[in-house]
Amino acid sequence: MSATTEQLPVVVVGAGPVGLAAAAHLLDRGLEPLVLEAGSAAGAAVREWAHVRLFSPWGEVVDPAAEKLLAPTGWVRPDAASYPTGGEWAQRYLQPLADALGERVRYAATVTGVSRAGRDRVLDAEREAQPFVVHVDHADGRQERLHARAVIDASGTWSTPSPAGADGLPALGERAAADHVTYRVPDLADPAVRARHAGRRTAVLGSGASAFTALAALADLARAEGGADTKAVWVLRRGISANTFGGGEEDQLPARGALGLAAKAAVDAGHAEAVTGFRTTEIRRTPDGRLVLVGEDGRDLDPVDEVVVLTGLRPDLSFLSELRLALDERLQAPVALAPLIDPNQHSCGTVYPHGHRELSHPEQGVHLVGMKSYGRAPTFLALTGYEQVRSVAAALAGDLASADNVELTLPETGVCGGAGLPLTSADASDDATRALPVAASQGGGCCGS
Repeated sequence: MSATTEQLPVVVVGAGPVGLAAAAHLLDRGLEPLVLEAGSAAGAAVREWAHVRLFSPWGEVVDPAAEKLLAPTGWVRPDAASYPTGGEWAQRYLQPLADALGERVRYAATVTGVSRAGRDRVLDAEREAQPFVVHVDHADGRQERLHARAVIDASGTWSTPSPAGADGLPALGERAAADHVTYRVPDLADPAVRARHAGRRTAVLGSGASAFTALAALADLARAEGGADTKAVWVLRRGISANTFGGGEEDQLPARGALGLAAKAAVDAGHAEAVTGFRTTEIRRTPDGRLVLVGEDGRDLDPVDEVVVLTGLRPDLSFLSELRLALDERLQAPVALAPLIDPNQHSCGTVYPHGHRELSHPEQGVHLVGMKSYGRAPTFLALTGYEQVRSVAAALAGDLASADNVELTLPETGVCGGAGLPLTSADASDDATRALPVAASQGGGCCGS
């Protein structure tokens, strides 16, 4: 790297929790960050689930370097044992942190491409000597070309939810039914959203923490005034096992354990009907405008009014296409990290401490961090991201001893396979919408997103 390149900023893509923490750690190391945020405020993605309460308390969602940066502003850390909503996290921590960073954070700035200056991904000659070039689209229509000494992509995966189709592709008719298909936990405090679900049937697809949240919320609506006849149809691609609802009282993230128990209570009380072993291939509209989910085994579910798809998230890699990345063929996570988080094999009682080495790529100087680093893996905690960017910042500053000294103690999370083993066609019930009895949860907890 030339002396001129060393004077350039480190571009951080995304002003969410991990991106802002990265900027704080870079400043603490004497490096200049430039944070580019596509939204109009800090934590733009977090604000889209402002109504959802985190299952990690304040003490686990504030980064130490960020707190150090905030201290001179008079910022007061919220009660470490209380649990913020997404909105509270954004308003009481992320926005003040971005404000403390000042003009180092630019809003309404969408990164559309990252490459090496004068080098596409094919060209080898003097590649590593070139700075990174970052193309940015601004809300006012301007386009900008920036140079950077390094790039930290903390853009997350929120903007690219997985579809309803069990094969990873949108189900037939999914796009055509977009007026009644959503990919977020419904905010039932919003009168317009509440009206879409009250007294109606809603299919909830997914088996993680987001699905639990939706099931519990719809059950609350069914019990509330004006919510009679509200019903959830919980569509699972796998079966129900002892681990389906997480660790319950044994979960070391108590709020997550309680969330699983609330979802179980919704099923037990009949507010949600569980459909197991169902892999959606089509969403068909009936003559009266309702929706029918069609499975690959030929089953048609009874019509529903709304479909809430919570089948996971995936990374947007389109603007990184000119970089030489080493990504796992399944998870789209860095190849050294993928075996540690692979839900096909991983029992995530703990996450092995990892930092800049596991997050490195053939293209030196670029790191995917936060949820983006996990690719399609469904589990992530803020503490993991904060340790990632601490290590990356140390490495970029040349302090490899500190960068390699990664330490991380996470709450016990149990087995990731929370929805049980896949059902065979022989296991699937002919009565596709009956409420299923659920065994009490035992040990551990299902890893939530």
